[in-house]
Amino acid sequence: MIVCPNCSHPNPEGATQCEACYTPLPSTTACPHCGATVQTDATFCGQCGSNLQPSTGTNGGEIEATIPTVVSPPPNQPLPEPEPLPVASSGLNLEKSPVPVVAPVATETTPPVVTVAIPEPPPIPMNLASQSSATQLQRETAKLIHIQTSTDIELPQNVSVIHLGKPNDLVPPDVDVSGFPNSDIVSRTHADIRTEGDAYYIEDVGSSNGTYINNTALLKGNRHRLKPGDRISLGKGDLVSFIFQLSRD
Repeated sequence: MIVCPNCSHPNPEGATQCEACYTPLPSTTACPHCGATVQTDATFCGQCGSNLQPSTGTNGGEIEATIPTVVSPPPNQPLPEPEPLPVASSGLNLEKSPVPVVAPVATETTPPVVTVAIPEPPPIPMNLASQSSATQLQRETAKLIHIQTSTDIELPQNVSVIHLGKPNDLVPPDVDVSGFPNSDIVSRTHADIRTEGDAYYIEDVGSSNGTYINNTALLKGNRHRLKPGDRISLGKGDLVSFIFQLSRD
C-alpha cells in the first residue's frame, strides 16, 4: 500500500497517482532484507530497519558523509568602471535643442443649462374653499315631502343608512312616520335609504305591506336609486307616500 505524501490517502500497490488528490506517487521497490515495500529514495526500511543505501568504506553500513570543499572567495577587488557609451556623431546638441511646444487640445464646452422658473399658481383663498364646500353640502341635502300633509322631512346628513318606520326597540327609525295618517299600514322597520357618495338608494327591509316606487313594488333584497321626483309609498293603497327631493338652495 502506498500512502499519498500530500493527503495521506492509502493507495494500492503499483499506483502512480493518488486516487483522492491525483498527486503523483513516489515509485516503490522491495526491501532486499525483508521484502517489504519501500520507496526507492528511502534510506531505511520501515519494516525491518535495514539500511537501504549502498555502503562505502569498511565500517559495515556506515555512510561516509561527503564534505564539500569550501572555496574561499577571492579578496575584494575594485570593480572595473564601465566604459562610457559612445555618443552618436549626429551633431545634435541636446542641451540647446528646443523643446517642442504641444498645441493645446481644444475641449468641448458644455452649454450652460438654462433653468426656467415655472410660476406657481396663486393659493386659493380660504373663504372661496369654504364657500365651495358649503355649496357641495347644499347640493347633497335631500328631503322627503309627505304628499298627504305637505310636510317636509329633511334626511339626516353624514349618515350612511337612514331607517324609515315607527318606534321600536330593535332599530329606532331616523324618519318616524307614526304621526302621519294611516301609519298603521307601515311596519316598525319598513325601509332603509342608503347614501353612497352623492347617490341615494332605497330598499325594503322586510315590511309587511311592501314598499312601492312610482307605483311599482320594490322586492325585498332589491334597491332603487332615487331621483328627484320619485314617489315612495310605504304600504299598500298609496296612503303613506312621499316625494324625494334634493335641496338646491
